[in-house]
Amino acid sequence: MPWSITIGRIAGTAVRIHVTFLLFLAWIGFSAFSQGGAEAAKQNLAFIVALFACVLLHEFGHIFTARAFGIKTPEVTLLPIGGVASLERIPEEPRQELAVALAGPMVNVVIAIALVLVFGGALPEEVSKIDDAKIGLVPRLVAANVFLALFNMLPAFPMDGGRVLHAILSMRMGPQRSIQLAARIGQGLAFLLGFLGLFGNPMLVFIAVFVYVAAAGEAQQSVFRDAVRGLSVGDGMETRFVSLGPDATLAGAVDMLLSTPQHELPVIDAHGKLIGILTREELVLALRDKPAATPVLDVMLAPAATLRDGEDLEAALQKLGAGGAPAMGVVDADGRLVGLLTRENIAEMMMIKSA
Repeated sequence: MPWSITIGRIAGTAVRIHVTFLLFLAWIGFSAFSQGGAEAAKQNLAFIVALFACVLLHEFGHIFTARAFGIKTPEVTLLPIGGVASLERIPEEPRQELAVALAGPMVNVVIAIALVLVFGGALPEEVSKIDDAKIGLVPRLVAANVFLALFNMLPAFPMDGGRVLHAILSMRMGPQRSIQLAARIGQGLAFLLGFLGLFGNPMLVFIAVFVYVAAAGEAQQSVFRDAVRGLSVGDGMETRFVSLGPDATLAGAVDMLLSTPQHELPVIDAHGKLIGILTREELVLALRDKPAATPVLDVMLAPAATLRDGEDLEAALQKLGAGGAPAMGVVDADGRLVGLLTRENIAEMMMIKSA
């Protein structure tokens, strides 16, 4: 995720903190300091850090459960709204999806019980005042973990409850129908939260918008996954393309760009092997401060990522998205370029599939 800083690795998963989380910590500390001085700021920061440690444990509940089913998680990112574990894929077996979804909230339940057993019971009036810095750290953490477990079980994406609902529905109907129904239920819940938020709670309105957009996005992702399931890279790649040689200049690249609808120009050697990719954006930027006779080798994106034409298309698109590259070259067994996989031609393919 952009604007994230890696702070370490746990069991092979990179732990990253988004810069907005650091800004959130600074804002919490400043607000508490302005109201109650240095001691209040210290207590609030300690609570927030401990809370996000619980959020991290919540995410690793998902990660370790998914790993038991052979699903890896390259990274987990901490945001002001919680954590995001980037699973390589969503489990297709409903029972596996159910187990992965429930693992996170169960971690919070275990943490809350452990805190009560180890440090003693928390009074109900203490637990209900989670935002009061005068209340002890442990009661606030107990309340926070109970809240995290209950909030995440709301039957709406992207909360774990949305995954639980989808898994249960998938056991009774097909995956496509179940995801659409789960998304509609989530959007209905978003409307209800938004309506309640109009009566003096703007945070509910914010959550409602977030849930509605996430539910719609999940439905679209489901359509996308269903459309590419079973297809290979060869089914989705662009086979009609023009390319540049290693001796091409920016002037020659401009002529070729204007004569073709391509936005990405592969640069290949005399043996047809991919050296790099020159994008329209890189070409335009280079023309601002470089002469037209500049070799394209000086400004192209290299080395360029490649795929085999027989690879699974869904897995290839995950690589394309994770790498952030606008295009990837598709090569044959001898390493010669036979096609391009671009975001543009994938979007066109999706429009046709949807129609």
